[in-house]
Amino acid sequence: MVCGTIKACSIDVVNAGLASTPTTEMAVIFEKADGGIILTASHNPKQWNALKLLNEKGEFLSDAEGKELQRIAEKEDFGFVEVDSLGHMESKDFTDAHIQAVLNHPLVDVEAIYKTGFKVALDAVNSVGGIVMPRLLEALGVECVKVHCEATGNFAHNPEPLPAHLTDLSEAVVKEGADLGISVDPDVDRLAFICEDGNFFGEEYTLVSVADYVLSNRKGSTVSNLSSSRALRDVTEKYGCTYTAAAVGEVNVTTEMRRTGAVIGGEGNGGVIVSDLHYGRDALIGTALFLSNLAHKKVKVSELRASYPQYVISKNRIELSDSALIGKIFDEVKKQFAGERITTIDGVKIDFDADRMWVHLRKSNTEPIIRIYSEAPTLEQADELAGKIKDVAYQTIG
Repeated sequence: MVCGTIKACSIDVVNAGLASTPTTEMAVIFEKADGGIILTASHNPKQWNALKLLNEKGEFLSDAEGKELQRIAEKEDFGFVEVDSLGHMESKDFTDAHIQAVLNHPLVDVEAIYKTGFKVALDAVNSVGGIVMPRLLEALGVECVKVHCEATGNFAHNPEPLPAHLTDLSEAVVKEGADLGISVDPDVDRLAFICEDGNFFGEEYTLVSVADYVLSNRKGSTVSNLSSSRALRDVTEKYGCTYTAAAVGEVNVTTEMRRTGAVIGGEGNGGVIVSDLHYGRDALIGTALFLSNLAHKKVKVSELRASYPQYVISKNRIELSDSALIGKIFDEVKKQFAGERITTIDGVKIDFDADRMWVHLRKSNTEPIIRIYSEAPTLEQADELAGKIKDVAYQTIG
C-alpha cells in the first residue's frame, strides 16, 4: 500500500524488502534517494506497526522537518497521477552491502574476531534481525546459536531488549557454553548483551563498551542523551576527550554529534551511532566493534563489564491532575538545587558531580506526567535521589 501510494504520486520506489532500520538508512545513502520509509513497530508490540520517515541523508526527520511534513499532509495539496505517469518500482536487497560496509570499517578487526572463535547466542525476537544478524556473524567467523530468529514478525516475547524479556537468551548462553548473548530489537538499532554466566551486561553499557574501544584507537568527542549513563562521560574523559549531552531523541543526538564532530554517540537504550559509517543507531556496527574490543582484550564479557564505572539508573514518575503544574514543579526544583549544575534543554537535569549522581525530569507529551530518571553508584542512592525530587514536587503542589 505504501509503495503503491508513492508510485501514484509519480515517485520512483526502491523496495528494500525485509531490511533492518539501519540497513534502510544506509540504502538511502547507497541509492542517493530523496528519503526513506520504514514500516516497523520499533521495540513495541506488533500492533504498533507504523511508519518511520528518513530524509535524504538517511536520518530521521528533525522537529522542523516533521512539522513541515505534517503541514503539507494537513493541507492535502497533492494529487495522484494518471496511470501512464506512475512511478517505477524495483526491488533490491541492501543487507549484504550494509554488512560489507561494517566489515570495511577501519576499527572492525575481522581477523582478530576470526582467530578468537567466538560462540554467541542470538535472540532476534523473530524480527528481521533473524536475517541480518546471523549473516553478519557468519561473515565475522562467529558460531551463532539462534534463539527466536525466524523472521515471521510474531514476536516470541516483549520485543524491548530488557532483562525480564531475555530469559530464553540467558538460558541459551549458559546451556550452550556461549561466550556471550546478543539481543536486538525488531529495528535492529538497539543492542544488548548477556555475559557468559547468563547475567545481563546492561543495556546502558552497550554504548559505553563500544565507545571505550573506539576511543582507545581514535581520540574524539562523544555524545549521548541526558538520560543516559554517566559512565560514557567517565570513559570519554579517561581518554582526555570531551563528552556532551543532547536532548532525548536520536535526531537530537546526531545533531549534537555533527556539531561537536563526535566520533561516536548514541543512547543508553543500547543505541550505538558511529559517525564515519552513518548517523543512525546500528546494532551491526555495534556488534562488530564490541567483538573487536573483546578479541583484543582477551577477557570474558563479565570481566569487561566489571572494568567500567558502576552506576545504576532508577526510573520513577509523578502523575499530576493538571499539566500546568509541571512548569511550577520544574521551577521549584531548579530553585531548590540552584547550587548544582543544571541543564534545561530537555526538561530539567541536575548533575551532582561531587557525588557522581544525576537526576533528569522530563514531561510526557501526552499525559500530565513527569518522568524521573536518576543515576548513582548504587540503586539505593538513585532511589533516594528520586525520592528527594518527589518530595519537592509534592510540597510544591500542596
